[in-house]
Amino acid sequence: MLNPVFFSRSTLFVFLLTGFIVAPLWAKDKNTEPTNAAEAAAKKAKQAAENDTKFAAWKATLSPEQQAWETVLEENLGGFYLPIYKKNKLSGRATAWDYVADDPKLPRVILVGDSVSRGYTQAARKALAGKANVHRAPANCGPTATALKKLDVWLGDGNWDLIHFNFGIHDRRTPAADYESRLEEIVKRLKKTGAKLVWASSTPIPADWKEGPQIKTLLEEKNVIAARVMKRNGVEIDDLFTFITPHLAETQNPKDVHFNGKGYEMLGKEVAKQVESSLKQN
Repeated sequence: MLNPVFFSRSTLFVFLLTGFIVAPLWAKDKNTEPTNAAEAAAKKAKQAAENDTKFAAWKATLSPEQQAWETVLEENLGGFYLPIYKKNKLSGRATAWDYVADDPKLPRVILVGDSVSRGYTQAARKALAGKANVHRAPANCGPTATALKKLDVWLGDGNWDLIHFNFGIHDRRTPAADYESRLEEIVKRLKKTGAKLVWASSTPIPADWKEGPQIKTLLEEKNVIAARVMKRNGVEIDDLFTFITPHLAETQNPKDVHFNGKGYEMLGKEVAKQVESSLKQN
């Protein structure tokens, strides 16, 4: 057995390279790092279960109104967004789906749309602070087909003054005739709420996105169809496509439909400007 008293710096370096000293460190790490997919999945499931328990305990401390909202989120956010939401809440981070305690003196606004809409919700809410109660539909709203099934859930029993809505990116492959007829039905149902309606055009899909350049064209065709439907129904248009297009190089993630923080901040402020203007027309 080697006597550590005689270790020189060069000897220690050789030992590090050959694993004499690294091995015990590796053995220690083995106890904390997953070694295969099954172990990783079990570790993830354990963490999720712990978060569920902590979230339930936190939820129990809330008012009945807020508990009801959290239940709606649990029923509608789905397997992808719900764990993320819970993790954010447990760490104290604000989210687009945070419970909104209304100021009764201010108008009630709800933003309905996909993940891009979710991305700009907090910026719009901040920009409209003191001017409107800005709520968020309790879902990543997806395509028009989903909207026709879920609108009643998303709108709840709220007395909305303005509904800012969008469906497009998830409808990129929806046949044009189906998209148009579904939008007509959505507008018809939204009008029954008595709220002011504002349609948001879909933000661009980059030509180098994973699904190919033809998807960019399909999305732009959907914007043309939507504009036609909104004009026919007297619905205002918040043209986010035209607004953000000159800024894509600095705001949109590479080869992606989503945006960076700067992009969502810009979109949120533009939405807030449109909402404020539309509310003044009532």
